[in-house]
Formats: sequence, C-alpha cells, structure tokens
Amino acid sequence: MKLALVLLFSFLINLPFGWLRRNEKKFSFKWFLYIHLPIPLIIAVRIWLHLNPWFIPLVIAAAVAGQAIGARLKFKPEPS
Repeated sequence: MKLALVLLFSFLINLPFGWLRRNEKKFSFKWFLYIHLPIPLIIAVRIWLHLNPWFIPLVIAAAVAGQAIGARLKFKPEPS
C-alpha cells in the first residue's frame, strides 16, 4: 500500500512539471529546475512512509513517466 502511494505521488507530482518543462529550451535553467524540483518532495514522502530503499528505481520510473506524460498533455487545443 505504501509503495502504491509513493508511486502515485511521484507520478502525479511530476505531471505539471513535465507540462511546464515542455516549452523550455533543453538544458536551460528552468528546464533543469522543472525536472529536479519535485525530487525533495518525493524523497520526503518516501522517508516519511518508511519505504525500503530497494524501491527507489520504481519511484524514479514513476517520476520519469510523469514527466514524459506531462510533457504531452494539452490543456488548450492547438491552432491548426
């Protein structure tokens, strides 16, 4: 149950950051910031829930998936 909560949190917290990152120049300060800003929150939740460090790769995968899907989200229709 704890693992599912951390994975869901990691995924959901990265969706808006992926969406913000998509319009930034690659390797710019904002691009770097949008990728790394959610990391302390995810670490804090993982520690708070006493999740075993063996699950860190799964948490990272959920974060990357959140960033990738967030970068593809469209809130307004793009003009054709």
